[in-house]
Amino acid sequence: MAAKTQDYSKMMKDMMGAFPIDMSAMQDAFKTQATLSEKMSRVALAAADKSTEISTKWTKETLAKVADVTAVKEDPADYTKALTDFASLQAEMAAETMAAFAEVAKKVQMETVELMMAAGKDITEDASAAVKKATADVTAAAKKATSSVK
Repeated sequence: MAAKTQDYSKMMKDMMGAFPIDMSAMQDAFKTQATLSEKMSRVALAAADKSTEISTKWTKETLAKVADVTAVKEDPADYTKALTDFASLQAEMAAETMAAFAEVAKKVQMETVELMMAAGKDITEDASAAVKKATADVTAAAKKATSSVK
C-alpha cells in the first residue's frame, strides 16, 4: 500500500475559495480618492487662476505708472516728484496685492480643510462598510465550511 501525499496546493486553493475577497471595497476607496483628487485639483486651479489675475493686474498698473515716470517733464524737479509718486503708488499697490494673495491663500486653506474633513468622513464610512461586509462574508464562509465538514 503506497503512501498518498497531501496536495497542499489544492487545499490552499480550496481554502482561499472558501473566503472570497470582495474587490468592490477597493473600487469604492479608489473612487473616493479620485473624487478627492479632482476636487483638490479644482481648488488649486482656481487659486492659480486668481493669483495670475492678481499678478497681471499689478503688472499692468505698474507699467502704466512707469509710463508716467518716463514721460518728458518741463522742470527737472518734476522727475523727482514722478519717481516719488511712483514709489508711493508701488508701496500702496504692493500692500493691496499682498492682501489679495493672502485672501486667495485663506480661501484655499478653508476649502482644503473642508475637503479633507469630508474625505475623512467618506473614507471612514467606506472602511466601516468594507469591514462589515468582509466580516459578514467571512462568517458566512466559515459557517459554510463548518457545515460541509460535518
